[in-house]
Amino acid sequence: MRLWRSSGRFDPERGSVRTFVYTLARRAAVDLLRRRASRPLTLLDEDEELESLAERPFDALVLGLDVRAALETLSPAHRQILELHYLSDMSQVHIAEQLGIPLGTVKTRTYHALRALRVEFAGRGLDA
Repeated sequence: MRLWRSSGRFDPERGSVRTFVYTLARRAAVDLLRRRASRPLTLLDEDEELESLAERPFDALVLGLDVRAALETLSPAHRQILELHYLSDMSQVHIAEQLGIPLGTVKTRTYHALRALRVEFAGRGLDA
């Protein structure tokens, strides 16, 4: 509803549609968290499976937006390694072959990228 109501305020000179939608979703999430300030929002319990996020699509959307924003804080080299590994389901050996870099470099970049994501998640109040 917020997107529909705010559509008149979209200005392509100020940013892309993606940025506009992300900003609205982020603001909605912040509003939701502020309303629940007395009850902290838990994204996943230890016993809860990822499939249960389908029952809470807004939580899944917010989590996805936060993960994407956190990934964008990484250097392009680190982000590329994680995207190939997790999104393309490639092993580190295959990543090294595809990028033409040593396996040790892939492992080092993976380690540092995951470490940077943990710090970024902590700054956003997410559990890594």
